[in-house]
Amino acid sequence: MSGYETLHTAVADRVGRIVVNRPEKRNALNATVRRELVEALDAWRTDDAVRVVVLSGAGDKAFIAGADIVEFARRTPIEQRNAMQDRRVFDELASYPKPTIAMINGFALGGGCEVALACDLRIAGRAARLGQPEIKLGLIPGGGGTQRLPRLVGTGRAMRLVLTGELIEAQEAERIGLVDLVVDDAELETRTLDIARTLAGYSPVALALAKTAVRSAMETPLAAGLALERELFITAFGSEDRVEGVQAFLEKRAPDFRGR
Repeated sequence: MSGYETLHTAVADRVGRIVVNRPEKRNALNATVRRELVEALDAWRTDDAVRVVVLSGAGDKAFIAGADIVEFARRTPIEQRNAMQDRRVFDELASYPKPTIAMINGFALGGGCEVALACDLRIAGRAARLGQPEIKLGLIPGGGGTQRLPRLVGTGRAMRLVLTGELIEAQEAERIGLVDLVVDDAELETRTLDIARTLAGYSPVALALAKTAVRSAMETPLAAGLALERELFITAFGSEDRVEGVQAFLEKRAPDFRGR
Protein backbone atom coordinates (compact mmCIF):
# COMPACT_ATOMS: atom_id res chain seq x y z
CA MET A 1 0.00 0.00 0.00
CA SER A 2 1.02 3.65 -0.24
CA GLY A 3 1.11 6.88 1.72
CA TYR A 4 -1.44 8.78 -0.34
CA GLU A 5 -4.24 10.54 1.46
CA THR A 6 -7.04 9.49 -0.90
CA LEU A 7 -5.60 6.49 -2.75
CA HIS A 8 -4.45 2.98 -2.09
CA THR A 9 -1.80 1.69 -4.49
CA ALA A 10 -0.12 -1.68 -4.80
CA VAL A 11 1.94 -3.64 -7.33
CA ALA A 12 1.80 -7.39 -7.97
CA ASP A 13 2.56 -9.48 -11.05
CA ARG A 14 3.63 -6.32 -12.93
CA VAL A 15 0.14 -4.86 -12.47
CA GLY A 16 -0.19 -1.57 -10.61
CA ARG A 17 -3.48 -1.02 -8.82
CA ILE A 18 -4.88 2.38 -7.89
CA VAL A 19 -7.95 2.44 -5.65
CA VAL A 20 -9.68 5.76 -5.02
CA ASN A 21 -10.35 5.55 -1.30
CA ARG A 22 -13.21 7.90 -0.39
CA PRO A 23 -16.07 5.43 0.02
CA GLU A 24 -17.95 7.78 2.35
CA LYS A 25 -18.11 10.25 -0.59
CA ARG A 26 -18.64 7.53 -3.20
CA ASN A 27 -15.04 8.16 -4.24
CA ALA A 28 -15.88 11.60 -5.63
CA LEU A 29 -13.10 13.53 -7.35
CA ASN A 30 -11.84 16.40 -5.23
CA ALA A 31 -8.64 18.35 -5.78
CA THR A 32 -6.61 15.95 -3.66
CA VAL A 33 -7.83 12.87 -5.53
CA ARG A 34 -7.10 14.48 -8.87
CA ARG A 35 -3.60 15.53 -7.82
CA GLU A 36 -2.76 12.18 -6.26
CA LEU A 37 -4.00 10.25 -9.29
CA VAL A 38 -1.60 12.20 -11.48
CA GLU A 39 1.20 11.62 -8.96
CA ALA A 40 0.52 7.88 -8.83
CA LEU A 41 0.56 7.61 -12.61
CA ASP A 42 3.80 9.59 -12.72
CA ALA A 43 5.40 7.27 -10.17
CA TRP A 44 4.85 4.27 -12.46
CA ARG A 45 5.40 5.94 -15.81
CA THR A 46 8.98 4.66 -16.18
CA ASP A 47 8.87 1.91 -13.55
CA ASP A 48 9.62 -1.41 -15.25
CA ALA A 49 7.91 -3.26 -12.38
CA VAL A 50 4.54 -1.90 -13.60
CA ARG A 51 3.36 -2.76 -17.09
CA VAL A 52 -0.41 -2.31 -16.69
CA VAL A 53 -2.47 -0.01 -14.45
CA VAL A 54 -5.89 -0.96 -13.03
CA LEU A 55 -8.05 1.82 -11.57
CA SER A 56 -11.01 1.18 -9.26
CA GLY A 57 -12.97 2.67 -6.36
CA ALA A 58 -13.11 1.55 -2.74
CA GLY A 59 -16.23 -0.23 -1.55
CA ASP A 60 -19.03 -1.66 -3.65
CA LYS A 61 -21.11 1.50 -4.22
CA ALA A 62 -19.05 3.49 -6.68
CA PHE A 63 -16.13 3.49 -9.06
CA ILE A 64 -16.07 7.28 -9.00
CA ALA A 65 -19.42 9.03 -8.56
CA GLY A 66 -18.36 12.26 -10.24
CA ALA A 67 -16.80 15.47 -9.01
CA ASP A 68 -17.00 16.59 -5.39
CA ILE A 69 -19.85 19.08 -5.75
CA VAL A 70 -19.33 20.55 -2.27
CA GLU A 71 -15.81 21.55 -3.29
CA PHE A 72 -16.57 23.20 -6.63
CA ALA A 73 -19.81 24.84 -5.44
CA ARG A 74 -17.71 27.50 -3.69
CA ARG A 75 -15.62 28.40 -6.75
CA THR A 76 -16.02 31.40 -8.99
CA PRO A 77 -15.79 30.86 -12.76
CA ILE A 78 -12.24 32.24 -12.69
CA GLU A 79 -11.24 29.85 -9.91
CA GLN A 80 -12.77 26.95 -11.83
CA ARG A 81 -10.90 27.94 -14.98
CA ASN A 82 -7.66 28.07 -13.01
CA ALA A 83 -8.33 24.64 -11.51
CA MET A 84 -8.84 23.23 -14.99
CA GLN A 85 -5.45 24.53 -16.18
CA ASP A 86 -3.56 22.03 -14.01
CA ARG A 87 -2.53 18.63 -15.32
CA ARG A 88 -5.78 16.71 -15.62
CA VAL A 89 -6.11 13.05 -14.76
CA PHE A 90 -8.33 12.48 -17.81
CA ASP A 91 -5.63 13.63 -20.20
CA GLU A 92 -2.87 11.88 -18.26
CA LEU A 93 -4.75 8.57 -18.53
CA ALA A 94 -5.52 9.06 -22.21
CA SER A 95 -1.87 9.67 -23.08
CA TYR A 96 -0.35 7.20 -20.62
CA PRO A 97 2.25 4.93 -22.28
CA LYS A 98 1.07 1.79 -20.48
CA PRO A 99 -2.33 0.05 -20.78
CA THR A 100 -4.92 1.34 -18.33
CA ILE A 101 -8.03 -0.55 -17.24
CA ALA A 102 -11.05 0.91 -15.46
CA MET A 103 -12.55 -1.71 -13.13
CA ILE A 104 -16.03 -0.24 -12.73
CA ASN A 105 -17.60 -1.27 -9.45
CA GLY A 106 -20.83 0.65 -8.94
CA PHE A 107 -21.53 4.21 -10.09
CA ALA A 108 -19.31 5.85 -12.72
CA LEU A 109 -20.92 9.24 -13.15
CA GLY A 110 -19.82 12.58 -14.54
CA GLY A 111 -16.11 12.91 -13.94
CA GLY A 112 -16.02 9.25 -12.92
CA CYS A 113 -17.43 8.21 -16.27
CA GLU A 114 -14.89 10.50 -17.92
CA VAL A 115 -12.05 8.83 -16.02
CA ALA A 116 -13.28 5.49 -17.35
CA LEU A 117 -13.57 6.94 -20.87
CA ALA A 118 -9.91 7.98 -20.73
CA CYS A 119 -8.78 4.44 -19.90
CA ASP A 120 -7.95 1.91 -22.59
CA LEU A 121 -10.34 -0.78 -21.38
CA ARG A 122 -13.50 -0.61 -19.29
CA ILE A 123 -14.64 -3.72 -17.41
CA ALA A 124 -17.82 -3.40 -15.37
CA GLY A 125 -19.71 -5.43 -12.82
CA ARG A 126 -23.38 -6.04 -13.57
CA ALA A 127 -24.45 -3.61 -10.86
CA ALA A 128 -22.48 -0.74 -12.42
CA ARG A 129 -24.32 2.36 -13.58
CA LEU A 130 -22.78 4.92 -15.93
CA GLY A 131 -23.77 8.35 -17.12
CA GLN A 132 -23.04 12.04 -17.63
CA PRO A 133 -25.61 13.76 -15.39
CA GLU A 134 -23.98 17.21 -15.40
CA ILE A 135 -26.94 18.68 -17.30
CA LYS A 136 -29.04 18.26 -14.15
CA LEU A 137 -26.75 20.76 -12.41
CA GLY A 138 -26.87 23.30 -15.21
CA LEU A 139 -23.47 22.13 -16.46
CA ILE A 140 -21.95 20.08 -19.26
CA PRO A 141 -19.25 17.41 -19.03
CA GLY A 142 -15.87 19.06 -18.54
CA GLY A 143 -13.43 16.14 -18.41
CA GLY A 144 -13.72 14.94 -22.00
CA GLY A 145 -17.24 13.53 -21.94
CA THR A 146 -18.43 15.56 -24.93
CA GLN A 147 -15.38 14.46 -26.94
CA ARG A 148 -14.40 10.94 -25.93
CA LEU A 149 -17.94 9.64 -25.47
CA PRO A 150 -19.10 10.25 -29.08
CA ARG A 151 -15.88 8.72 -30.35
CA LEU A 152 -16.77 5.53 -28.48
CA VAL A 153 -20.53 5.26 -28.87
CA GLY A 154 -21.42 7.59 -31.75
CA THR A 155 -22.87 11.09 -31.81
CA GLY A 156 -26.52 10.16 -31.31
CA ARG A 157 -25.96 7.97 -28.29
CA ALA A 158 -23.57 10.51 -26.78
CA MET A 159 -26.16 13.25 -27.29
CA ARG A 160 -28.75 11.14 -25.51
CA LEU A 161 -26.53 10.60 -22.48
CA VAL A 162 -25.24 14.17 -22.30
CA LEU A 163 -28.55 15.95 -22.96
CA THR A 164 -30.79 13.75 -20.79
CA GLY A 165 -28.30 13.06 -18.02
CA GLU A 166 -29.79 9.59 -17.66
CA LEU A 167 -27.89 6.68 -16.14
CA ILE A 168 -27.59 3.41 -18.00
CA GLU A 169 -27.00 -0.10 -16.71
CA ALA A 170 -23.79 -1.98 -17.40
CA GLN A 171 -25.31 -4.24 -20.03
CA GLU A 172 -26.69 -1.27 -21.96
CA ALA A 173 -23.28 0.38 -21.69
CA GLU A 174 -21.70 -2.75 -23.15
CA ARG A 175 -24.25 -2.88 -25.97
CA ILE A 176 -23.46 0.66 -27.12
CA GLY A 177 -19.69 0.32 -26.69
CA LEU A 178 -19.21 2.41 -23.58
CA VAL A 179 -18.10 -0.67 -21.64
CA ASP A 180 -15.95 -3.41 -23.17
CA LEU A 181 -16.91 -6.29 -20.90
CA VAL A 182 -19.55 -6.93 -18.23
CA VAL A 183 -19.04 -9.67 -15.64
CA ASP A 184 -20.76 -10.79 -12.46
CA ASP A 185 -19.93 -8.45 -9.59
CA ALA A 186 -18.36 -11.27 -7.58
CA GLU A 187 -15.98 -11.98 -10.48
CA LEU A 188 -15.12 -8.39 -11.37
CA GLU A 189 -11.78 -8.20 -9.60
CA THR A 190 -10.65 -11.67 -10.66
CA ARG A 191 -11.58 -11.21 -14.31
CA THR A 192 -10.08 -7.73 -14.48
CA LEU A 193 -6.78 -8.82 -12.94
CA ASP A 194 -6.64 -11.86 -15.22
CA ILE A 195 -6.85 -9.56 -18.23
CA ALA A 196 -4.32 -7.15 -16.70
CA ARG A 197 -1.84 -9.97 -16.04
CA THR A 198 -2.26 -11.20 -19.60
CA LEU A 199 -1.40 -7.77 -20.95
CA ALA A 200 1.51 -7.48 -18.51
CA GLY A 201 3.02 -10.60 -20.07
CA TYR A 202 3.24 -9.00 -23.51
CA SER A 203 5.95 -6.72 -24.85
CA PRO A 204 5.78 -3.26 -23.26
CA VAL A 205 7.20 -1.87 -26.48
CA ALA A 206 4.44 -3.41 -28.58
CA LEU A 207 1.74 -2.43 -26.11
CA ALA A 208 2.78 1.23 -26.14
CA LEU A 209 3.02 1.31 -29.93
CA ALA A 210 -0.35 -0.43 -30.31
CA LYS A 211 -1.97 2.14 -28.00
CA THR A 212 -0.51 4.99 -30.03
CA ALA A 213 -1.70 3.49 -33.31
CA VAL A 214 -5.25 2.75 -32.17
CA ARG A 215 -5.75 6.10 -30.45
CA SER A 216 -4.52 7.92 -33.55
CA ALA A 217 -7.40 6.37 -35.51
CA MET A 218 -9.82 8.65 -33.66
CA GLU A 219 -8.00 11.79 -34.70
CA THR A 220 -6.37 11.27 -38.10
CA PRO A 221 -7.59 10.59 -41.66
CA LEU A 222 -7.28 6.98 -42.78
CA ALA A 223 -4.28 7.50 -45.05
CA ALA A 224 -2.32 9.29 -42.33
CA GLY A 225 -3.30 6.64 -39.81
CA LEU A 226 -2.14 3.83 -42.08
CA ALA A 227 1.16 5.62 -42.65
CA LEU A 228 1.63 5.98 -38.90
CA GLU A 229 0.76 2.32 -38.39
CA ARG A 230 3.47 1.27 -40.85
CA GLU A 231 6.08 3.37 -39.08
CA LEU A 232 5.08 2.04 -35.67
CA PHE A 233 5.16 -1.52 -37.01
CA ILE A 234 8.74 -0.99 -38.20
CA THR A 235 9.62 0.43 -34.79
CA ALA A 236 8.24 -2.72 -33.15
CA PHE A 237 10.03 -4.86 -35.73
CA GLY A 238 13.33 -3.31 -34.69
CA SER A 239 12.87 -4.06 -30.99
CA GLU A 240 14.61 -6.75 -28.97
CA ASP A 241 11.17 -7.87 -27.82
CA ARG A 242 10.22 -8.71 -31.42
CA VAL A 243 13.34 -10.86 -31.76
CA GLU A 244 12.50 -12.62 -28.49
CA GLY A 245 8.85 -13.07 -29.39
CA VAL A 246 9.59 -14.65 -32.77
CA GLN A 247 12.33 -16.85 -31.33
CA ALA A 248 10.11 -18.02 -28.50
CA PHE A 249 7.36 -18.88 -31.00
CA LEU A 250 9.77 -20.93 -33.11
CA GLU A 251 11.14 -22.68 -30.03
CA LYS A 252 7.62 -23.31 -28.67
CA ARG A 253 8.24 -21.58 -25.34
CA ALA A 254 6.88 -18.59 -23.47
CA PRO A 255 8.62 -15.33 -24.44
CA ASP A 256 10.54 -13.26 -21.90
CA PHE A 257 9.81 -9.71 -22.95
CA ARG A 258 12.13 -7.07 -21.45
CA GLY A 259 10.61 -3.90 -22.85
CA ARG A 260 13.49 -3.16 -25.21
